[in-house]
Amino acid sequence: MSSRKVVKSVPVMDMTPFVDVTLLILMFFIMATKFKPPEPVPIKTPNSVSSQPMPDNNAVVIGIDKDDKVYFTIQSEKDPQKAWDIIVRASEARGMPVPMELAKKYQSGDVIGFPFSQLQGYLKLPRDQALKAPQPGIPVKDSASSELFYWIGAAKQVFAGETLKYLIKGDNGSKYPAFAAVIDALKRNDEQKYNLVTMPESVPVGTDLYKERLGSERDVRSKKAAGSN
Repeated sequence: MSSRKVVKSVPVMDMTPFVDVTLLILMFFIMATKFKPPEPVPIKTPNSVSSQPMPDNNAVVIGIDKDDKVYFTIQSEKDPQKAWDIIVRASEARGMPVPMELAKKYQSGDVIGFPFSQLQGYLKLPRDQALKAPQPGIPVKDSASSELFYWIGAAKQVFAGETLKYLIKGDNGSKYPAFAAVIDALKRNDEQKYNLVTMPESVPVGTDLYKERLGSERDVRSKKAAGSN
């Protein structure tokens, strides 16, 4: 009796649908990811050992570049309405009101370095042009006409009842008079506390902060090991 031969077939898997799905997922992440735009005003901050990250909300950044030009940035990513309210209130207090529809073009983290007389023109620019537009800086040198005073006052009103952080980001090449003018604008608004933004460095080995961080890392590892057991 002749034996019947069993034909062995190798299964073939079509990978085309998987490739399509992978490309769709990749396209989704490319389109949904929000990339941080390059800073329109480069400021080279001094180095220091810092343990606090720069906040993204409830903060304003006052920048001073190497040419002593002053800039104002509102950090309110979770509540953009507050940034728009600051722009409207500050411009109204200065007597050069900006309508809310224009203020809404501002995005959290954008740098403002224009006097109020030029603010509307800046906000009317398309975003790609606005990010590249040269900025003359906010007038601060004469305390009687310091426009930074109005920006700080408006931020204080909008964030009333909340913790608002004032961050001063000064360039290594900036001069003391510009820094003093910024401090004067804060004092005139009865704001005595502020933080300096610096370039973080690694903690020197052997210092108290180094030992503290090393102990904290050991505690975290111990807790993870205990949890896994």
